[in-house]
Amino acid sequence: MIEGQNGLNWPRWTRLAGAVEQLGFPGLYRSDHFTNSSSPDMDSLELWVSLTWLATNTRRLTFGPLVTPLSFRHPVHTARMAMQVDELSGGRLTLGVGAGWQEREHDHFGFDLLGVPQRFARFEEGLEVITRLLRSEAPVDFEGRYFRLREAALLPRTPASSRPPILVGGRGKRRTLPLAARYAVEWNANFLRPEEFAELNSRLDRLLKERGRAPGEVKRSLMTGMYFGANETEVGRKLAARGRTADDLRGRGVVVGTPGEIIEQLGRLGEAGVQRVMLQWLDLDDLDGLEALARTVLPQLR
Repeated sequence: MIEGQNGLNWPRWTRLAGAVEQLGFPGLYRSDHFTNSSSPDMDSLELWVSLTWLATNTRRLTFGPLVTPLSFRHPVHTARMAMQVDELSGGRLTLGVGAGWQEREHDHFGFDLLGVPQRFARFEEGLEVITRLLRSEAPVDFEGRYFRLREAALLPRTPASSRPPILVGGRGKRRTLPLAARYAVEWNANFLRPEEFAELNSRLDRLLKERGRAPGEVKRSLMTGMYFGANETEVGRKLAARGRTADDLRGRGVVVGTPGEIIEQLGRLGEAGVQRVMLQWLDLDDLDGLEALARTVLPQLR
C-alpha cells in the first residue's frame, strides 16, 4: 500500500506497478488524498486516473483505494467509476470507501469535511447510494439529506455478481463497525496491534449476527505501516532516519524488523483474525527493498 499524495507521479507509478506485479505481490493499493496533513506538498497522482491505468497495464494484481473519501467524492461518480474500472480490469478492483478525515486538503480545495456526526451521516447515505447503484437491477430512487436519486441507473450494466466488492475502512467501534456490518464485503482497519484487532474483529462478528449476516460474509484486512530491512543494520538506519524506535512503532501497530521478525509479527496478526494485510511502503523509489521483501518474506506467507 502506498501513499498517493507522498510524491506519486506517472514515472513512479509505472515503475512501482511493474515491480509489484513482477515480484509476485498479490495486490497494490493506494490512498486517495490531494495532500499530506502537513507541508511540504508533494506530487499526488489522481486516484481514479491511476487505477484506470493500472486496470489495463497489469494482468494479475488486485487493487483499489484505501480508501476513497466520500467527503470529496460524490457517491454516484464513485460507483460509476468503480464499476467501469472493475470491468476494465476483469474484476480485480476492491472499492474501498471512507468518511474522510484530513482537514488540510478539504480546506485547501474547498470541500466541507463536516463535523464527525454529520460526516458519518453523509457517509452512511453515500454507502446506501453506492450499494443500491451497484447491486440493484432496477433504476434507483433515494431521498436523503445529502444525496438524492430519481430513476438512476448506471450504464452499461454488468452482472450484479461481478460488480466490485465494497470495503469499508476505519476502526471506530460506534460508527464504522456498524456500517461495515451493514454494507461491507470487506472491513479494513488500520494501525492496530493484534490484540486490538482481535477485539474489534469479535465486535464485528456480533454486529453481523445481529443483522442476520454470517461472520464469514465479511473479509477482515488491516493496513499498517512497515519498517523493513534485510538485516538489523538496515532496520536501525531506517529507524534512525525517522527518529523512531522499534518498540515505540510496534506499540502503535507498525510492523518492524528483519525478514524473520516481519514474518513473526504478521503471523500474530493472522492469529488475531487478519485475513490479508496491506503494508504501507513509504519510499516510492525503493524498488530494491521491495525485491528483498518479496524474496525473503512473501514465500513464507503463501
